[in-house]
Amino acid sequence: MKNDFLTMIEQADTIAITGHVRPDGDCVGSTVGLYNYIISNYDKQVQIYLEEFSKDFLFLHDADKISHTPTDQVYDLCIAVDCGDKERQGDFLPIFEHAKHTMCVDHHISNPGFGEVCYVDAEACSAAEALYKLMEQDKINKNAAEALYMGIVHDTGVFKHSNTTKSAMSIAGDLIEKGANPSFIIDETFYKKTFVANKLLGIALTKAEQHADGRIISTVLEAEDFRKSGAGKIDTDGIVDQLRITEGTETAVFIYQTGEDEYKISLRSNNIVDVSRISCNHGGGGHVRAAGFSMKGDIKEILAGVIEEIKEQLC
Repeated sequence: MKNDFLTMIEQADTIAITGHVRPDGDCVGSTVGLYNYIISNYDKQVQIYLEEFSKDFLFLHDADKISHTPTDQVYDLCIAVDCGDKERQGDFLPIFEHAKHTMCVDHHISNPGFGEVCYVDAEACSAAEALYKLMEQDKINKNAAEALYMGIVHDTGVFKHSNTTKSAMSIAGDLIEKGANPSFIIDETFYKKTFVANKLLGIALTKAEQHADGRIISTVLEAEDFRKSGAGKIDTDGIVDQLRITEGTETAVFIYQTGEDEYKISLRSNNIVDVSRISCNHGGGGHVRAAGFSMKGDIKEILAGVIEEIKEQLC
């Protein structure tokens, strides 16, 4: 697979890189890491296409060059990164579908496989780790190392989640040797929050409820909560993980409104519940301990249904 990855890059003159909707730290880190790897080792025209993301990630080299607008350009190669299925590319899916050749690099166990070449490393903690394994490590420069390190940091929850492995730690160490600054990246992109994001977190915690004798915790943010706080969807980062570390919690459920009777559901578990199974039941995806999906309908019914699905695994 490594040879296929490198060969397809070598044979393409124009390359598009896409990621998933609502880009998180791994999505941005892995796409920017791949971008910097390619431009530093090959003479190629490369462009990343992602939705708007946290400005905290803009310190990454060339992150400011990412396009947030779809294009009709037909690329020789499009690489979808960190996408559990091709639809997760959102408005940029046509770029992938119209490209002459396509590739998927992912780590979600729920990925059904798509693209001309599909590399899904379910043992990898992040898309950043999956990419690192495909790259020629001696050709990863400081710019790529910083981005890949950020991806690993965010998908492992700063090396706290159960997906933190010996391999992830070893790769992180190598990326530090290549120039990644761990204290800066972790503080600036993981722990630091804007005042508005803190206000939204406060609202979310105030509205939180416990279920199943405290083994499940949930909170719901509706459109009015965003209006009152002045926050946006980008300010929801970290809320579900804050719920997850509540004492006695096995599974956290964070739901926020995205449209008229439309909601995004994020799930996290600690030891028992396979949240990817629940997510896949509703057309979403993710990992055993972290997954998400979207639903339409009455919010009370949605929440009640999710809670019941979690309880089935707790029995």
